[in-house]
Amino acid sequence: MNKHTRAEMFRRLQTENPAPVTELEYSSTFELLIAVILSAQATDVSVNKATRPLFKVANTPETMQALGVDGLKQYIRTIGLFNTKAENIIKTCTALIAHYHGEVPDERAALEALPGVGRKTANVVLNTAFRQIAMAVDTHIFRVSNRTGLAPGKTVLEVEKNLLKHVPKDYLLDAHHWLILHGRYVCTARKPRCGACLIEDLCEFKNKTDA
Repeated sequence: MNKHTRAEMFRRLQTENPAPVTELEYSSTFELLIAVILSAQATDVSVNKATRPLFKVANTPETMQALGVDGLKQYIRTIGLFNTKAENIIKTCTALIAHYHGEVPDERAALEALPGVGRKTANVVLNTAFRQIAMAVDTHIFRVSNRTGLAPGKTVLEVEKNLLKHVPKDYLLDAHHWLILHGRYVCTARKPRCGACLIEDLCEFKNKTDA
């Protein structure tokens, strides 16, 4: 895919959705961090169902740490890998209190040093909360990038680097949100909805559907 096609792709995505946002529900950077940690191998819908009651009783590192691992598990037990996630979240709360005065750091290295926070989670927080250019490549973005020919790559990191290199600068800040929403609702895994896709004529996917 050439640069002119990429630019047209994102022009259309922006026109359809001028201000894309994450579907995770949060009201602070800390809540976003916790929601993203919980979203690993889980849907945003399931995370939101768990965090609505959780954030009513614990929405700071101090109050969440006070719940303890067992207390936190009671709120997130419907989410996959909740045992490990509960332990990591409590450890992260402890680290935030000890090293950052309870605030979420805005630097990649500091974020990735927190328990349960990998590169993808750090990218989401940097981009969504701090509005830094970062590309969090999940399964949806990996699929869309390869299927359309936008930024092919064999690994998540390769796709991330190719997106940062090839997405037009004017669209980089919000590209993550456009791509994840497109993959979630249009360019779906089993049967893409090519007939309802606003960038179908730009896409290089060979096995297009009429749906």
